[in-house]
Formats: sequence, structure tokens, C-alpha cells
Amino acid sequence: MTSIRDKSVLITGAGRGIGKRLAMGFAQAGARVGLLARSPAELDLAKLEIEHAGGNALRLRADVRDLEQLSAAVDRMRVVFGGIDALIASAGVQGPIGPFLSCKPKPWNETIEINLIGAVNSCRAVLPPMIEKRSGKIIFIVGGGSGHPRPNFTAHAASKAALVRFAECLAAEVSDHNVQVNCMSPGNSYSHMTDEILHAGEERAGRREIEDAEQIRITGGVPPEKQIQLALFLASERSNHISGKLIYVNDDWKRLEQDNIRPELYTLRRVQKM
Repeated sequence: MTSIRDKSVLITGAGRGIGKRLAMGFAQAGARVGLLARSPAELDLAKLEIEHAGGNALRLRADVRDLEQLSAAVDRMRVVFGGIDALIASAGVQGPIGPFLSCKPKPWNETIEINLIGAVNSCRAVLPPMIEKRSGKIIFIVGGGSGHPRPNFTAHAASKAALVRFAECLAAEVSDHNVQVNCMSPGNSYSHMTDEILHAGEERAGRREIEDAEQIRITGGVPPEKQIQLALFLASERSNHISGKLIYVNDDWKRLEQDNIRPELYTLRRVQKM
């Protein structure tokens, strides 16, 4: 497999934001896409847009916090598409914005449950069939706070940093089964999370976050095409030698297809090549 054409890809959080953008991109590249999200309306719209563009999509309504719902969705996708070649775990929320002690415990904890436990549940559901056929790709979508501190966004940052370390550990565990696990940081792009930051205001989000969000609202941020190309690479056999890594969309990642990666590069600590 040098491309993703005719492969089955499950994308969580596919109803909106980056998850939807990746779903559209993978469908355009010829993949059969399983759209998983909680909102029926968002799922319906995403499926309709993909099919109108000539793509193939399956609507799967589930909450990533519920392992039984996820397992049922995976079983349905295996029946309809014949299996799952790749998982893109994009389901996530920004969580409460503001100084840690001012954030209510319930929404803070829910952020961890959705962003971290939801991704873990997704792995529990897709890994057994991947291990059985000795082939699979798992891509976690991480972002702000995964590789650097992010004050006033403690729940989101903690969940994403934990997800990167989980990916590093899991990648080592499943390496003998020809399953690769990586994290992709998609960069800042306009979404509902941008509006959440602007709505929170400078007092809760901080001046830098507000300035960045205003700039993203004006420019749109990282083009979807850059995010799609990196995700397609990580989901293809061209990246079979890459696992347990945190790769930013603005990294010179095309060099990774030919280069051997030293173990300390592209990890949670983000040690860079000199």
C-alpha cells in the first residue's frame, strides 16, 4: 500500500473541526471512511458532503467515553467495509479555560475523559483486529499543550501530553505486530475552539492566546491541505518505519520517508535535529 485508496479509516470526532477536514481529505484520496461522533446532525452533514464529492462514508454515532458503543461501531465498520486499516483519534474538547483553581472539577475531569480516555477506548476497540491481521495505523490528533506548557488550559494540555506518552508506550508494545502509533499536531486552524478562546476573553485565556486566536480567525490558520497530507503519510505504508513519534504539521516531515529517525527525535520532549 503506497496510498490510502480503498483502505478503511475510522475517524473519531469526524462531525466537525479537524476530524471532519481529515475525513473529507481521506475520502477524496479514495479511502472508505467511518465517521464517528456524538451529534447525528453533524454526522449526517459530513456524510452528505463526502458522498456529494464522490466519496464513501459510513455514519457511526458513538461517545468515545463509552467502550461498548465504540466496540459496536468498530464491529459495524468491519461488517460494512471488511475491516479497519487505520484509526484517526480526533475526538476532543478544549475544556475549561482559565486559571486551574477557577475551573470547576466536573468539566475539567470530563476533558480528561474525552480527550485521553476516549482515545484509549478507541485503541481498545481497534487494536485486536489490527493485531490479528498484523497491520494497522493509529494516529492521535494532539495540539496545544502536548509539547509545551499552556497556562489557563490545564485540562486540555494535560490530556494531550498524556496522550503523547501513551502513544509512545503503546507503539513499543505493538511494534512486533506491525502496528504503528503516532501523534500528529495539526497546528492552529480556525474551528469552534477558536471562538471559545475569543469568547473567554483575555482575563481567562491570556493575552497571547487571544492574539493567536484573533490572527487565526483572520487568516484561517494552517491550511487543511497540510494537515491532510501529513495524516495521509502517517496512515500509509510509507511511514511503516515511524512509530511512537510526535510530529508537527510544520515539521520537515517529508524527509522522514527516507531518513532513519534517531530514537530521541520527535518525542514528547521534542528534541530536534541539530
